[in-house]
Amino acid sequence: MTYSRRTLLKTTGLAIATAGLAGCNAPTGQSAEAEASTSEAASGSVDASTAVAAEWNAMRARLHDTVALAAAGRLGTAGRVAEDVFERFEQSSGEWSVHEQLEATNEQNYESFEENLGGAAHAFSDGQSGEGTDLAMEAANNLLAAQRGRTDPAIVDAFGLFTFAARARDVEMLAAAGEVDAAAELAHSVYESFEEAPEHEVIEEASHELYETFEAGIEGAAEATDAETIRQSSRTAATAMVDASFEVAPEAAAGAAHFALMQAVGFDAEVLTGLGGPGDEYAHASTLTLYRARTADVAWLVQQEQTDYAATLAGDIYAHFEGARAHEALEEADHDAYEGFEGGLESLKEAAQSGDLAASEEALATVDENLLTGVSALAGGESAAILEASFFRARLGDARELVAVGETDRAKAIAERLFERFEENEANLHEAIEHESEDLYHRFEEEHLAGLADAAEADDAETAATHAEGAMDALFEFETAVGTTAEVSAAEAAFFGARGFDAAALAQVGANARAGTVVESAYGFFEEGAGGYHESLEHADHDLYESFEGALEGIGSAAESDGDAYGAAKTYNQKTVDSMYAVVSTAAADAGLSGVASDRMSTVFETFEDAEVHELVEEADHDTYERFEEALSSYIEALDEGEDVDSAANAYAAATTRAQFAVAGAIDEAPVDHSAHDHGHGDAESSYTGGPNVVEGVPEDADHVVKMKAVSFEPAELTVSVGDTVVFEHAEGEAHTVTADADETPEGAAYWASGGFESQEAAEDGWTELNGAVQSGQSYVHTFETAGEHAYFCVPHEVGGMTGVVVVEE
Repeated sequence: MTYSRRTLLKTTGLAIATAGLAGCNAPTGQSAEAEASTSEAASGSVDASTAVAAEWNAMRARLHDTVALAAAGRLGTAGRVAEDVFERFEQSSGEWSVHEQLEATNEQNYESFEENLGGAAHAFSDGQSGEGTDLAMEAANNLLAAQRGRTDPAIVDAFGLFTFAARARDVEMLAAAGEVDAAAELAHSVYESFEEAPEHEVIEEASHELYETFEAGIEGAAEATDAETIRQSSRTAATAMVDASFEVAPEAAAGAAHFALMQAVGFDAEVLTGLGGPGDEYAHASTLTLYRARTADVAWLVQQEQTDYAATLAGDIYAHFEGARAHEALEEADHDAYEGFEGGLESLKEAAQSGDLAASEEALATVDENLLTGVSALAGGESAAILEASFFRARLGDARELVAVGETDRAKAIAERLFERFEENEANLHEAIEHESEDLYHRFEEEHLAGLADAAEADDAETAATHAEGAMDALFEFETAVGTTAEVSAAEAAFFGARGFDAAALAQVGANARAGTVVESAYGFFEEGAGGYHESLEHADHDLYESFEGALEGIGSAAESDGDAYGAAKTYNQKTVDSMYAVVSTAAADAGLSGVASDRMSTVFETFEDAEVHELVEEADHDTYERFEEALSSYIEALDEGEDVDSAANAYAAATTRAQFAVAGAIDEAPVDHSAHDHGHGDAESSYTGGPNVVEGVPEDADHVVKMKAVSFEPAELTVSVGDTVVFEHAEGEAHTVTADADETPEGAAYWASGGFESQEAAEDGWTELNGAVQSGQSYVHTFETAGEHAYFCVPHEVGGMTGVVVVEE
């Protein structure tokens, strides 16, 4: 039976029991014919299959990277690593590539691997640490099953030892990034899993001395409390495993696996360069800070008798939190705060709906208290004080707008409450500002915050506005004085998100002109730099930077035209949250980790010079040997200079892959490399055809643009109006399709898909003939004429979670 991705998804759900796969030579459900061919392939010989299996080992190592990163709270980075593995897997080409060979070994196992890997990437990116870890390990087990089906048991044993070596190097990576506690915890986890693993017996039988060296090294790392001891101990453990592998498998097989390990370490170095800065925990805390600012508007809206709008606001915060990366992070950091926040939100929605102002304010206090607890649990210390300053700025912005619409009494109440909180030293903000500058402390509290309350009480709107802005400026000065650019940027993202909702609220109560002024002011502040936020976001993600500015302008346009300003604010809200994670994930320069990564790769070079694989590859193919050393040297240089690191890492990975095939005696079968950022596929790519509405570039008259990434559509959900034209732009990865799900298309709507097919079946069949493809530099264009939800997917990448929906409104 031939399985299509779609058939497997619908009929079996690809529910392969990978724990079972890991314990047998052939995947569960494999046909007798396939099982026979797999058994025939398994032998003690070292050939191209061994080199491919070694490459699978490099992928297994990178999947363990994602688990290590997730354990350290670096879920965003874990998601990017998983997505990069998926993209490289999809782009690998040639008969002996990891992609072709895994598919040839067993299609169901191959399909399950893609689903698990794509699912892990999405889970990590969505903040689902546990789910992402489980799926990553299931994907690793898919690869292990393939290794067991294609290579001799002794070779699989050696590969297992190299996997433990890679996990020990992960411990070293976390320690190098300053994640000392997480590194020690990971070392303890590696030690515990080793005690139960088959590799325990394998290494003990091969060399009791190396067995003891590994255990002592990894145990020493688990018990250490300083980064250097952890790094040295974990590296000793890794070296022991490398040496042991040459005791249990043919020299050439162990050599291929050693190159795969060096490839994995090379990718670790690239990851290390991106681990600087405050980390995902800070972005989670920034998200919670934005929730604090958003919920604060609810009570005022209830007072304005905007009960439905207020209830919607509270409900939408709940809905956003359920799908946010900060959801699981808060639950793990402080479960009581997590439950208190969700419970408070439910109470807030109910109170708002009933128009009960007192109950709304009581629920609001519960929500805020638990969010503040969460911020402290996730960030803490000076970081929490910076986020508190951002929250204060958002509330002062509220006071400023209340003054503008003549509600000086409520502005006064905000100022007085902020004064109380400041005196209570909430989140240590009072002491932090006073410690930073006595002048700044007096200017903020005594001159401007107190002045705001006094001027509001006197109904002096002009003076009150001046003091509100002065207090905001003082807090911003504090943020930039004590925080890194990444910290300030993420904190300001919360402030900007709050301002977007302020504008929407003003439009809701009829103050459209003032709403436009708020947007204009926020835009101007962003263009001025916003404490480095502008430049950081543009550097981190240029597309996000442009869509951020566009979404902010969209709120102003909606307010001016009596449009859906709140809907525009929700779109903008997601941009600000995404920007929090983007700026913290690209802050490696602040921590200087490029140099640490360079030292790590220099050690690889030194080790290679004395390693068994040095002589093996030089004798197998001298040109490959020279190309490997050249690629390694270039990679070290790129890390030193902080330039072209990505391309150098890919070139180094290609060189190690070629070396794996060389030492396995199969240099002629080495696959052609395609960099993770070279989206072409040579003749294969050029043989794809697009069809109607697949065009070059992005049409200027597009109403909306959805970017097709390696395994995702961004945004995955888009709301448009009837008659709007949506362009699906190829942004990265191999060729994609845009294929409507016939079962989830509004009644009466014409079927739509890249390639111009008239049915889903025709579209799926067409893809097998390479039709309906959207390639690099191209876009698919479709105009939506029927209201409702239009679900769609990418045929070759649906199994990896590449699905989306366009909501069309009248």
